[in-house]
Amino acid sequence: MDLSLIIIAVCGVVAVALVIVFIIFGRSEANFTFDIGGASPRASGGSDSSPEKTTSSRLVGLLVMVGATFSALLARLWSMQLVSSEEYLEQAESNRTSTVYTQAPRGRILDRNGREIVGNRSSLTVVASSDLLDDEVEMHLLANLVGMPLQAVRRKIQDTTEGQQSLRTVSVDVSRRVVAFIGEHPEIFPGVDVQERTQRSYPHGSLAAHIVGYTGTVTAEQLEASKNAREGDVVYRSGDIVGQTGIELEYESVLQGVRGEQTVFVDANGRVLDYSTNIEPQSGSDLVLTIDMDIQRAAEESLERVMSELRETGYSATGGCVVAVDCTNGEVIALASAPTFSPSVFTGGISTADWEALQDEGAHYPMMNRVIAGQYPSGSVIKPLTSFAALDYGIATPSSSWNCSGWWTWDGNPNSLPVMKCWWETGHGPMNLSDGITFSCDVVFYEIGKGFWNSDNPEGMQETFRRYGLGETTGIDLPGEAAGRIPDAEWKLNYFRELGYSEEDATWKGGDNANISIGQGDMLVTAIQMVCAYCSIANKGPVWRPHLMKGVRAKLGEGFVSEYRCETIRDVEEDETYRDVIATGMEGVIYREDPTQASHWTNLDIPVRGKTGTAEQPGGDPIGWFIAYAPADNPKYVVGGNMDRVLQGASSAMYVVRDVFGAIYGQPDTSTETTSIAD
Repeated sequence: MDLSLIIIAVCGVVAVALVIVFIIFGRSEANFTFDIGGASPRASGGSDSSPEKTTSSRLVGLLVMVGATFSALLARLWSMQLVSSEEYLEQAESNRTSTVYTQAPRGRILDRNGREIVGNRSSLTVVASSDLLDDEVEMHLLANLVGMPLQAVRRKIQDTTEGQQSLRTVSVDVSRRVVAFIGEHPEIFPGVDVQERTQRSYPHGSLAAHIVGYTGTVTAEQLEASKNAREGDVVYRSGDIVGQTGIELEYESVLQGVRGEQTVFVDANGRVLDYSTNIEPQSGSDLVLTIDMDIQRAAEESLERVMSELRETGYSATGGCVVAVDCTNGEVIALASAPTFSPSVFTGGISTADWEALQDEGAHYPMMNRVIAGQYPSGSVIKPLTSFAALDYGIATPSSSWNCSGWWTWDGNPNSLPVMKCWWETGHGPMNLSDGITFSCDVVFYEIGKGFWNSDNPEGMQETFRRYGLGETTGIDLPGEAAGRIPDAEWKLNYFRELGYSEEDATWKGGDNANISIGQGDMLVTAIQMVCAYCSIANKGPVWRPHLMKGVRAKLGEGFVSEYRCETIRDVEEDETYRDVIATGMEGVIYREDPTQASHWTNLDIPVRGKTGTAEQPGGDPIGWFIAYAPADNPKYVVGGNMDRVLQGASSAMYVVRDVFGAIYGQPDTSTETTSIAD
């Protein structure tokens, strides 16, 4: 009804009410009577509390209440019709319409040469309307057909995360037999349909799993965070499939497409009556990585092979990692961690059994990316940095020399305690600083640690380690990077006090200096940190931020719409003479330290410099390290990694690093010699 007609009607009712009241109570003579004798008139109502007066007052009060009520109604009608009419129209429209959302295909993840690492594939998916909950027989038949428990099918159909009016996902990747049966018996399954959707595909299995990560249904935390999204960021809805780890998470805004939307008309019970506007989904953008798939495969296969061979000889070899970086721009061309996992187990939702298997301690944490998140004592690969510290702070000179007898004490007295041994217990004899690096002589570096303790700069080693980036994240474009730890007096005091140690036990001592000089004690580093530190050595100063993104491919053509902007994160200055000392020592590691070790490098026609390392750890066999760069005279690549629970770096991680260089330069390792050193 029109507003004006409503107002006229209401006003009419009020007017009639007023007229009636006036007729009954409005004539003044009704309140008086006259004496027959003609006397003066007098009030016949008696006192103010007479029945006639009381009735009159009540009726007048009622009239006021009625008037006030109608006035309020009129005000409300005016507000609804004129002030809030658009709001109520929108509410009415929303009650009769709903929006159904369609997931967009995610962008692909490609290697540097455009080869697909992660793509999308078609998936036949059985979906059902919510009405199926009212038909126990149909639901039971569907459960039998797709091979699921009835209760599981019921839960799937009760799930509203994809939208109230959306068809509910019951089973993904169903067989053609199931599709054919549903299609041939529509009378049995009136509320069931089969849709062709897209799922993540991994054409090379678990290759680069720790790089690409996996996808899954959006979490409550991600939903909450997206509420505060900035303009252009992804805003999630319940049921969205999003990146959870690795590149899938790091570049979610690139890979996530724009969901499709269709407006539908519904009745009071939420049943779809008709369809209205439709917006087609837009797929995400393809992301090109710096990874070379061939080198990546060689790294992963080498890790697995070397670990397997070590287990056969009695070492547990529970895990390992390797990373190769182009030191001229920070591009990561291979990054492998073992044990690994298959991202495909997360497609369509991971089962409880599979998740528990991945989290089991006995599986040795296959989900952990050891390159960026594994924190280990560095062992002897820290010795080139310790040498720079000694030269920078005047603890040693290029001509300094020491004598290694195989043991060391603080005062040089063999009867003093504690006695600290060199890994070569028979002793290396006379050593200069370059030889100390080449033969990894612990005594040389114990003396350096002692020299810092007695100097004006007792924490000079820690300062040098930090200048090379240890103790902080590199900023690589992967989530979950650890910072490691460079211990010093303040850290030790605070840390051990909290554990309840005495002031004496929590105080930094000379032995702590001796320990960190060889990468032991409380020091923790990651493989990516150490490789970046060696990039600075190779580059004679600059370190480029390590990164995996090369660019975002244009949807038309082969070009990029966006490319990664390479940046330097530090530039460590060193005296050129000092650099020559360290370079000589690292070249000696490759070609002079051990003949059997050298045999694995002389069959590569590219000159190499590097360093072995073996770090003790509580509760088992050591961590074996190896880091190298090539070509030695004009460095391009730095490759490094470690292996857990092995004898030494020279007979574990060294083989893997050599295999990666072999893949880079097309010159595989042909040596069958087994190294015997144990630095």
